[in-house]
Amino acid sequence: MSTITKQPHAPSRPWTIYVIHHSHTDIGYTERQERIEQYHVDFIRQALKICNTAHTQEHPEWKSFRWTCETFWAVEQFLKEASPDEQEAFQQAVTRGQIELSGTYLNMTELPDFDLLLRNHSKAQQYASSFGHRIDSAMTADINGYSWGYASSLLQNDIEHLFSCIHTHHGMYPLGRKQTPFWWEAPDGGRLLVWNGEHYMFGNELGFCPGALGKYIIKDEFQHNLVEPEHRHNEIAALRINRYLWNLEQETYPYSFVPVMISGLGTDNASPNGEIAEWIAEWNEQHGDRITIKMATLSEFFSALKQEDLSSLPVHQGDWPDWWTDGVASTAMHTQVYRDAQRTLRKVKRLNPGDEVVAPEDLDKAAQALTMYAEHTWGFHSSVYEPWHPQVQMLEVRKQAYAAEASTRAYRALDKALAARNGALLAPGRPLRYEVINTEPAQASLQVAIPLDGWETTIVQKPFELIDESTGASLPYQLSPGRPLITELTLEPDESRILHIRPLQRADEPSPIVTARNNEPIACEGISDIWALPEASYPVVIGDTSIESDFFRIEWALNKGITSWTDKTRSCDLMDAGHKHAPFTPVYEVTSVQGEHTPPEMCAVRSRMGRNRKGSHVERDTGRLVRAKVLDNGSLYALLELTFEVKGLSYYAIHLKMFANQPRVEVSIRLHKDSVWLPENLYVALPFSMGPQAELYVEKAGCFLRPWKDQIPGSCLDYTCAQEGVFWHSPSDREALLVSMTDTPLVQLGPMEHGPRKLHGMQAEGSRPLPYAWLLTNYWETNFKATLGGFYEFHYAVERRSQVDPAEGANALHASTGQFTVHRIK
Repeated sequence: MSTITKQPHAPSRPWTIYVIHHSHTDIGYTERQERIEQYHVDFIRQALKICNTAHTQEHPEWKSFRWTCETFWAVEQFLKEASPDEQEAFQQAVTRGQIELSGTYLNMTELPDFDLLLRNHSKAQQYASSFGHRIDSAMTADINGYSWGYASSLLQNDIEHLFSCIHTHHGMYPLGRKQTPFWWEAPDGGRLLVWNGEHYMFGNELGFCPGALGKYIIKDEFQHNLVEPEHRHNEIAALRINRYLWNLEQETYPYSFVPVMISGLGTDNASPNGEIAEWIAEWNEQHGDRITIKMATLSEFFSALKQEDLSSLPVHQGDWPDWWTDGVASTAMHTQVYRDAQRTLRKVKRLNPGDEVVAPEDLDKAAQALTMYAEHTWGFHSSVYEPWHPQVQMLEVRKQAYAAEASTRAYRALDKALAARNGALLAPGRPLRYEVINTEPAQASLQVAIPLDGWETTIVQKPFELIDESTGASLPYQLSPGRPLITELTLEPDESRILHIRPLQRADEPSPIVTARNNEPIACEGISDIWALPEASYPVVIGDTSIESDFFRIEWALNKGITSWTDKTRSCDLMDAGHKHAPFTPVYEVTSVQGEHTPPEMCAVRSRMGRNRKGSHVERDTGRLVRAKVLDNGSLYALLELTFEVKGLSYYAIHLKMFANQPRVEVSIRLHKDSVWLPENLYVALPFSMGPQAELYVEKAGCFLRPWKDQIPGSCLDYTCAQEGVFWHSPSDREALLVSMTDTPLVQLGPMEHGPRKLHGMQAEGSRPLPYAWLLTNYWETNFKATLGGFYEFHYAVERRSQVDPAEGANALHASTGQFTVHRIK
C-alpha cells in the first residue's frame, strides 16, 4: 500500500471507521432463488473457514476478520445442511464474536402482518438462546422504511438496536441526513436505538475491499468503466476515505467514529472476503495514527456508540414508510392472493387454539411461503430491459408461486380446522346446516353467502326457511337468479351460529302449478329485469341517478361518476370538499418514451423518474361514467353496476352493493388492463371525510396511525402500505368511516402531479392527505414486472361505525375486511 502523506481534504482529528462485513440478501435478483440459497449456505461455510483459520493462527493476518449474517434466513438454510461439526464450529464462532447473527430474518416489504413479523423476528433469538447466546442487534439493507409496528416486533423479541442500510434509488433516507442515530419509540412506548446508515456497499466505494472498488453513491473524477482505477486502488481509497471523513467534519458530524458496510465482491449476494482484513491491517500500519479501521459486528459498533452520551439523542415516534414497498402493485393479482392467504392463516390460528387440530409445522410452512413472497426482491434485475428473457420469466413465476403456496397451505389448514368443527364433506343426504363464525377481533354485522352446490339449487326454488338454531327464529334472506343465498348476522368476536335451510313442503311434493301471475314482473321470455314497479317496496330505493338506504344516499352523473355520498344519519356529505376525483373513479397514468420503444429507452425513462414514480411529461386520464345499470334489489341489498371508460383499460366497472339494514356499501372493481411496456400507474379515488375535525388513520402491522402526523421526520409522504385499510375518526362524536381494502395494500396520499417531493415536516400547516388506492404500477426499471396487462377484481367496503375510538376502529377494519367464515356441517 502506497503512502500518501498529504490529502487536499484531510480530516482534522483522529477517526475510527467500523467496517461491518456482510452479504446483501436479494433472493432472485441476481440468480435463481434456489441458487441464491446455495450461495448463502456456502458463504457461511467460507466465513467459518476464515474465522477458524484465524482462530487457530493458520492465517493470523485474518485475526481481525468479522462476518455479520445479514439475515437469519441464510443461517437457517446453512443449519439445514451443516454437519454436526459445522454446526458446533458455527456456534463457537458466534460465541467468540467472529460471526454475528442479525435479529432480522429477511429484508421485507410492508406486506407482513404483525403475526408474521413476530414469527420472523423470533427465529434468530430462539436459535441463539439454544446455545446460551443473546442477540441484541438487527440490520436491514436495501429497504428504506418499516411500519411502526416493526419496532414493537423487534423489541418484543429482545432486540435493542436496528442498523438501517438505506438505499436511495427511488427512495430517500429520513431525518435529513444519513449516518446518524436516534431513538425510535414504539407505539407501546418502548425505545429502539436506530442507526440511520449509509448504503450497504459504501465500504466498497471507499476501497476497503481489494478488487471490488465501486462507484454508486460517490460521485468523483474516477471512471469505473475503465481498468485503470483498480491499478490505482490504494490511491483512490486514500483520497475517498480522507474526503469522506473531512466532509463529515464539515457537516458537524458529532462522533470520532463512523460505521461502514462492505461486501466481499462488487455485487449483491456476495461471498465473504478475507482480503478485507489484510487490506485493513496494511492501512492501519501506515495510517492508523490518524484513521483507524476496524472490522466489527453490529453489537460491537452499538457498544461503541453507547459509550457516548446518548441522553440528547432525538426521540422519534411514528411510522417510517418504506419507499420500496410499491413493488407489491407490480404483481397485484398475486399480492391479492397473498393477502387472502395471510388473512386465512389468522383465521386458522383463532380456530385452532393450542394447536389442537392443525400442527404448528403446518402453520409455519404457510408462514414461510408468505415470508418468501413478501421479501423485498420483486424479480430478476433485467425484468424491464428484457422481459422475454427465460431467467426473467422463470424468476417471476417462482416469486409468484410463493403466494400460491401460501394460499394452498393456509386453506388446507383451514379445511382441517373446520373439519374438526363437525364439518361435512361431500356425501349423499348431507343436511343443509351451516356454521358461521366471526374469527376477527371486533363485533361485525355482515352479510353471509350460504354455499349450495350446483345440483342443490333446486332446493331454494321451492318455499323454504333459513333457521338460526340458537334462537329457532327464521332469518331474512335474499335470493336472486344466478346469485348465492344471502342472509345477515351480527356476531361478537369468536361467536358462531348454526343455520339450516328448512323446506316448507315435502321434497316429494310437486311444486304448485301456476297458470299466470298478473302481478309478477317477468316477461314472456322468462327474464326478470324490472326492479322498480310501483307495487314493489324495497328498503333500498333506486332512482335514475341515485341509490338510497336509511343510512346512505349516493348520487351519480354520466361523465362525472359519483357526485355525492350522503350520510343520512349525520346529514352530511362524506366526500372531502377538496377532492379532485369521485369515489372509486379510476385514474390512469402513462409516461411515454422519447423515441422508439427500445429496451434501453424503456429503462431510461424509468430511471429518470426519481421519487416521482412518473415522468414530467406524464399523461393522466380520469375515468368517465358511461352507464349505470341495476343488477339486483331485494330485502337485504341492492346491486348497481357503474361502467367507466378510461385510457389504458378496455373494461372498468364498479359493482356497488348497498346494504339495506346497515350503514355499509361493498364495492367490487372489475377491470381489464391493456398490456403496455411503458411505465404506468392505476389509482382509484377514495375521497372520503368525516368533516374538517376528523383524523385519517391507516391500519398497519401492529399499529394504527395518522399519516402525515404520526411519522418520523423526513419520511415518505406520498404513499404507505396498509394492512386492512383506512378510516376517518371524528373525536367529537366518536364516529368512524371505514374503507376496508381487501386486496390492494398501497394507499397514495400525496399529490399525483410530477414535481419536487415533500417529506414529512415539509407539508404546509393544515394540509391533509387525499387518499387513493394505488392498484397497479410498473415504473421501476430493474425488477418490476414489465407489463400489468390482464383481468383483475379488487374489493372494498365503506362502512360507518358509531361509538368507537381509534383502536376500536382499527379492529373494526379487520372485521370488515376479514368477513365471516362459513362452512357446511353435519
